[in-house]
Amino acid sequence: MLLQAQDISVLLGGVEVLSRVSMGVEAGEIVTVLGPNGSGKSTLLRAVLGMVPLSSGQVTRASGLRLGYVPQKLAIDPSLPMSVRRFLSLPHRVSDGEAADVLARVGMDAAGQRQIAALSGGQLQRVMLARALLGHPGLLVLDEPTQGLDQPGEAAFYTLIAQVRRDTGAGVLMVSHDLHVVMAASDRVICLNHHICCEGTPRVVSAAPEYRALFGLGTQGALALYQHRHYHSHDGTEGHGADHAGHAHDHHDHAGHHHHAG
Repeated sequence: MLLQAQDISVLLGGVEVLSRVSMGVEAGEIVTVLGPNGSGKSTLLRAVLGMVPLSSGQVTRASGLRLGYVPQKLAIDPSLPMSVRRFLSLPHRVSDGEAADVLARVGMDAAGQRQIAALSGGQLQRVMLARALLGHPGLLVLDEPTQGLDQPGEAAFYTLIAQVRRDTGAGVLMVSHDLHVVMAASDRVICLNHHICCEGTPRVVSAAPEYRALFGLGTQGALALYQHRHYHSHDGTEGHGADHAGHAHDHHDHAGHHHHAG
């Protein structure tokens, strides 16, 4: 096991954001954490990386495990001149050969002299992934890596992650909203809403009532994967999350079709 969280809880501002979560990632395994906005997904990643303190529980990592982290957003001042090549050398200088190797691996071979601020969303995500790969990580941790990309961009990025896993043997832990691609691209899926609602292979999870309730799928079938703006709360009420880029396919309220877990 590369990384193991045992009964971890996290308090932020006196509110329990994570409650007794246990999960792990094996070498070469792609594990995706799904959940509505505000469900604690990013906090879970930061907790297992040691970036936020635990109120209880513990996280253990394999001895000598190298981590590669791609955060959710990178705010870059568009007026700041910075080439892709220079970005790859922050904070530690890397050789031209190393930079060329990781850029080639993510399909950005000729991008070294391009300005970071001029890249498209998908190109920036690939460069961020390249930077994470520089340290030869045994575990890649990706927080919403396809946020803001269109569906072809999402699919291409997940294909790239699968290639990286195949080439390097690294485990992958990622957070995503992109249900339709995630279900095809993951070995294991964890549905989170402050606690783990359900987990398992994509096929098992997609049939679980807790998963269907979490995303308001009811009995609507595949179309609902594009309409996952509904989620349950634990007091039996229902909220509305944000529509996600690339998913605005004729959204309707499907009142009366939602099932609540528990």
